[in-house]
Amino acid sequence: MSSIDYQHTFTALDTLLGRLAPLWQLVAFECDHLPWQASFPNLAQIVWQLDDAEIDAIDADQQLLVGTLLPSLISDINQSQHQHSAETIEQLSLLVFTLPTSTINTLNKQAASTAEQQSDLAHFSAHIKGRKWQQINAFAEQIDPQYQPELTRLPILEWCAGKGHLGRLVAKQQQIEVTSLEWQANLCQQGQEFAKQWQLSQRFICADAFAPLNPNDTILYPQQHAIALHACGDLHVRLLNLATQANTQAISISPCCYHLIQDTHYQPLSTQAKASKIKLSRHDLQLPLQQSVIASSKQQALRLQEVSWRLGFDSLQRQVRSIDAYLPVPTVKQSQLSGSFSDFCLWAANYKKLVLPNDIDFDVFLQRGIARQRLTKRIDLVAHLFRRALEAWLLLDRVCFLQQHGYEVSLSEFCANSVTPRNAFIQAIKTTA
Repeated sequence: MSSIDYQHTFTALDTLLGRLAPLWQLVAFECDHLPWQASFPNLAQIVWQLDDAEIDAIDADQQLLVGTLLPSLISDINQSQHQHSAETIEQLSLLVFTLPTSTINTLNKQAASTAEQQSDLAHFSAHIKGRKWQQINAFAEQIDPQYQPELTRLPILEWCAGKGHLGRLVAKQQQIEVTSLEWQANLCQQGQEFAKQWQLSQRFICADAFAPLNPNDTILYPQQHAIALHACGDLHVRLLNLATQANTQAISISPCCYHLIQDTHYQPLSTQAKASKIKLSRHDLQLPLQQSVIASSKQQALRLQEVSWRLGFDSLQRQVRSIDAYLPVPTVKQSQLSGSFSDFCLWAANYKKLVLPNDIDFDVFLQRGIARQRLTKRIDLVAHLFRRALEAWLLLDRVCFLQQHGYEVSLSEFCANSVTPRNAFIQAIKTTA
């Protein structure tokens, strides 16, 4: 994509998400009916026609989800005769927003490597779990000048490094100096010991990424390449802010956990996002991370039971307190689900210091909970139509922000979705002062 494409796509996403916000910007647990049913009657009809057993499989596949619900959504938009109906329908293609795949073929290069190299890396990665090692390896290839000619060999700053697995691999492969910043001292110590074991030029700085930078200890500077693999929420945003202020030559990040922010609402980065009417709560920011995982029948049954019981208790507490508002209940141990619904309600009420009447018909509230569980599942399914579009909005906010600071930016996938759903890769190279 060119810079114009990124900005144009952001604007289209912003318009789509804004116009259809009632379908995704809501809290399903707080609803006792489909809140958008009057405006989208065909969509409401199709979700109630779905068998409960189908929903998880549909939810796990974005293409299938869109294919199942899109015709009804288009029908509702057409029937609304809104002046922007045609434009909105055209923008619905963004519900299956896809990133370009990296041109680097990890599997081919691994197959071509020598047995000696494979053995060496097997020892090197022995303590790193499989998928995590795949992510690290794929990310490292995206920032290797050997495969990315637009990059130059620069000292590396690894942001929120943990034990420095990524930085250690980069130091080994590129034979380059790596500085790894991590706030947990024990992780720094372990990482430093690994680097020493492999005789690598990797040093650790034990510091809080959010703390004011010490002017005497320059961490970010122009002739440097800052990298971050899955630094959560405000952590990678902090890096982007500091790196652009320092005119750092190259920045490579894979964002994660957008909802882990310090403010109650998302703080936009780019000029375009700051001008948007969309205001995102922490709950809204969790939407891109919500995707059903096909579980075993036992796991699925326990999950449905827990949600039904929680919603059944919620219906009960609303009546007892005469307050029509959701009351959160803490995490439930699996053993608590082996008892009765009434036992669960008594436990939850005791935790919330709520006195229950003696004449409660618990079965009535259990049936209400089951009905609400079926309802919330359908509300969430429709909201999930927009999870990819919202993540693209967030990614493009970061891309546009970097462009506005004089960077040439690319946005792609650095690995397959099966390795990690958070596979977006932003690479920015400084071109102007």
